[in-house]
Amino acid sequence: MKTVRKSFVSLVIMVGALLCTAVPGIQAEDLDECQRRVAHAEHELHEAIEKHGRHSKQANHERRELNKAREHCWHERHEWWEEHERRWHKERDWNEHDHD
Repeated sequence: MKTVRKSFVSLVIMVGALLCTAVPGIQAEDLDECQRRVAHAEHELHEAIEKHGRHSKQANHERRELNKAREHCWHERHEWWEEHERRWHKERDWNEHDHD
């Protein structure tokens, strides 16, 4: 019985150690995914403006997509990526009419 108990305790410790090392990696992946999503939406908005004009329906669509990407990061991480400044913001202070 003592052997089973020792094995169980060892297993719990190993699982705990694995979880502690995996969580920072998962969080970094979330940040990278948010950053990529916002950067892509930003790029698509610039492309739409260049091809169709600043106030076109395509640009307005891409503006909404950029806002969705930022909102997603904010909801998940309580921060959002500013592609032009290349930094994370801790305040929900983005301009929803970006590039108007």
